[in-house]
Amino acid sequence: MAVSSEQIKDLRERTGAGMMDCKKALEEKGGDIEKAVTYLREKGLAKAAKRAGRETGEGKVIAYVHGTGKTGVLVELNCETDFVANNEAFEALGKEIALQITAMNPLYVNEESIPQSEIDNEMSVQKALLEKEGKKADQIEKILPGKMKKYFEEICLIHQKSIRDNSKTINDLLQEAIAKFGENITVGRFSRFQVGGN
Repeated sequence: MAVSSEQIKDLRERTGAGMMDCKKALEEKGGDIEKAVTYLREKGLAKAAKRAGRETGEGKVIAYVHGTGKTGVLVELNCETDFVANNEAFEALGKEIALQITAMNPLYVNEESIPQSEIDNEMSVQKALLEKEGKKADQIEKILPGKMKKYFEEICLIHQKSIRDNSKTINDLLQEAIAKFGENITVGRFSRFQVGGN
């Protein structure tokens, strides 16, 4: 089926996908814009998984100061090219992540950033609590991974639920951005400052 340049333009604005990808998606989905959007998202997210290992040597440090200026965050958001780093939507993603850090105060980017001694300590604490509850060794072995997962969700930025949409994690937002930009995007590091804080 022939698709109009107007339809292609509309789909490009909504998804940020390339012109030929938009044309193909519309042809595949019989000109249905909504189905084409879904098709492109699914295709993009599949591609995002393949891009995950690629080097992210470019990016930006994004600053965010909240409300009355008592809390501020610096986030290093990395990508593959300066073309993406200078995109407004990339900066908006950085601000979104900084807002998350301001509100939820994560301690680490991901579990790989947590010192092993801290993980071991938390496991010991959780084990002791389960033993105190009277759980047997085999029960503890089954319960412990879930307890640790919850712990990582609290202290690791990428596992936290987005404060704007709790059906998504920060990792989901990154995956969507990877699909949109066609480049690997990672959070390098962050710092959160609070007046009177530690």
